[in-house]
Amino acid sequence: MPQQAWSSKRERQYEHIKDSAKQRGTGEDRAEEIAARTVNKNRAQSGESKQASKESVQDTSPQRRGGQRSGKAGPRGQTKQQLYGEARRRNIKGRSSMTKRELESALSHK
Repeated sequence: MPQQAWSSKRERQYEHIKDSAKQRGTGEDRAEEIAARTVNKNRAQSGESKQASKESVQDTSPQRRGGQRSGKAGPRGQTKQQLYGEARRRNIKGRSSMTKRELESALSHK
């Protein structure tokens, strides 16, 4: 249980997601990270969290998405909005006029 603010429903959801990830062969640490991120995103989308990023609130729910953009290269990679957010965090210059491919390239070089 990573956070005390989670309801019992979110705690059950966290444990279920973590167990499922471990059954698929994911390591313990990565399974916990996946579960926590999924639960936090669901909390943000349902208005349960105090702070939520624009990407979390407006994006497709993790359950509906079904792993389509799970960090894989190619068309299943991150959305342009997610790439832009990462470029902003890394302070990459000229990011506002970049295409998705340019953002991917800039992020892979830094």
